[in-house]
Amino acid sequence: MGTSSKRRGKQPWHAVSIIPRGNACEPVLALHERRFLSTEAPLLPLPDCPNPGGCRCIYRHFTERRAGPRRSFEESGIRGARPSAERRHGRGRRSSD
Repeated sequence: MGTSSKRRGKQPWHAVSIIPRGNACEPVLALHERRFLSTEAPLLPLPDCPNPGGCRCIYRHFTERRAGPRRSFEESGIRGARPSAERRHGRGRRSSD
Protein backbone atom coordinates (compact mmCIF):
# COMPACT_ATOMS: atom_id res chain seq x y z
CA MET A 1 0.00 0.00 0.00
CA GLY A 2 1.21 3.54 -0.74
CA THR A 3 1.62 6.44 1.62
CA SER A 4 -1.75 7.89 0.66
CA SER A 5 -3.59 4.95 2.25
CA LYS A 6 -1.51 5.37 5.43
CA ARG A 7 -2.28 9.09 5.51
CA ARG A 8 -6.03 8.48 5.25
CA GLY A 9 -5.89 6.09 8.21
CA LYS A 10 -4.40 8.80 10.42
CA GLN A 11 -6.76 11.53 9.20
CA PRO A 12 -10.31 10.13 9.25
CA TRP A 13 -11.80 13.50 8.26
CA HIS A 14 -9.49 14.16 5.29
CA ALA A 15 -11.55 15.95 2.65
CA VAL A 16 -11.23 17.11 -0.94
CA SER A 17 -12.98 19.53 -3.23
CA ILE A 18 -12.93 19.50 -7.01
CA ILE A 19 -11.17 22.39 -8.70
CA PRO A 20 -12.32 23.04 -12.28
CA ARG A 21 -9.46 23.69 -14.69
CA GLY A 22 -9.40 24.49 -18.36
CA ASN A 23 -12.71 24.04 -20.13
CA ALA A 24 -14.51 22.39 -17.20
CA CYS A 25 -17.80 20.59 -17.79
CA GLU A 26 -21.13 21.45 -16.14
CA PRO A 27 -21.12 18.50 -13.68
CA VAL A 28 -17.78 19.67 -12.23
CA LEU A 29 -18.94 23.29 -12.05
CA ALA A 30 -21.98 22.13 -10.07
CA LEU A 31 -19.74 20.38 -7.50
CA HIS A 32 -16.80 22.74 -7.25
CA GLU A 33 -17.85 24.54 -4.01
CA ARG A 34 -18.59 21.29 -2.18
CA ARG A 35 -16.23 19.35 0.12
CA PHE A 36 -16.29 15.57 0.23
CA LEU A 37 -14.69 13.14 2.61
CA SER A 38 -11.86 11.73 0.54
CA THR A 39 -13.32 8.23 0.76
CA GLU A 40 -16.66 9.49 -0.64
CA ALA A 41 -15.39 11.86 -3.36
CA PRO A 42 -16.35 11.11 -6.97
CA LEU A 43 -13.52 9.93 -9.19
CA LEU A 44 -12.19 12.25 -11.87
CA PRO A 45 -13.10 12.54 -14.65
CA LEU A 46 -16.75 12.42 -13.65
CA PRO A 47 -18.91 9.85 -15.47
CA ASP A 48 -20.89 12.67 -17.17
CA CYS A 49 -17.76 14.47 -18.41
CA PRO A 50 -18.03 15.09 -22.17
CA ASN A 51 -14.22 15.13 -22.54
CA PRO A 52 -12.84 12.43 -20.22
CA GLY A 53 -9.54 12.14 -22.10
CA GLY A 54 -8.86 15.87 -21.82
CA CYS A 55 -10.19 16.53 -18.31
CA ARG A 56 -7.77 18.74 -16.36
CA CYS A 57 -9.81 19.07 -13.16
CA ILE A 58 -8.00 18.32 -9.90
CA TYR A 59 -8.66 17.73 -6.20
CA ARG A 60 -7.78 20.25 -3.48
CA HIS A 61 -6.98 18.52 -0.18
CA PHE A 62 -8.10 19.60 3.31
CA THR A 63 -7.48 18.11 6.75
CA GLU A 64 -11.22 18.11 7.46
CA ARG A 65 -14.54 18.65 5.73
CA ARG A 66 -15.53 21.77 7.68
CA ALA A 67 -14.85 24.97 5.77
CA GLY A 68 -14.77 27.57 8.51
CA PRO A 69 -15.27 28.29 12.18
CA ARG A 70 -18.30 26.63 13.71
CA ARG A 71 -18.73 28.97 16.64
CA SER A 72 -18.46 32.73 16.89
CA PHE A 73 -15.60 32.65 19.42
CA GLU A 74 -13.51 30.52 17.02
CA GLU A 75 -13.75 33.34 14.52
CA SER A 76 -12.90 36.18 16.90
CA GLY A 77 -10.88 34.30 19.51
CA ILE A 78 -12.98 35.87 22.29
CA ARG A 79 -15.34 33.84 24.42
CA GLY A 80 -18.44 35.43 25.89
CA ALA A 81 -18.26 36.76 29.44
CA ARG A 82 -19.42 34.43 32.18
CA PRO A 83 -20.75 35.74 35.50
CA SER A 84 -18.14 35.44 38.23
CA ALA A 85 -20.58 34.82 41.07
CA GLU A 86 -24.00 33.27 41.43
CA ARG A 87 -26.53 36.08 41.04
CA ARG A 88 -29.66 34.14 41.94
CA HIS A 89 -30.76 34.46 45.53
CA GLY A 90 -33.82 34.07 47.70
CA ARG A 91 -36.82 31.89 47.21
CA GLY A 92 -38.47 31.08 43.95
CA ARG A 93 -41.86 32.38 42.83
CA ARG A 94 -43.74 29.19 43.64
CA SER A 95 -45.19 28.56 47.07
CA SER A 96 -43.44 25.18 47.17
CA ASP A 97 -39.95 26.75 46.75
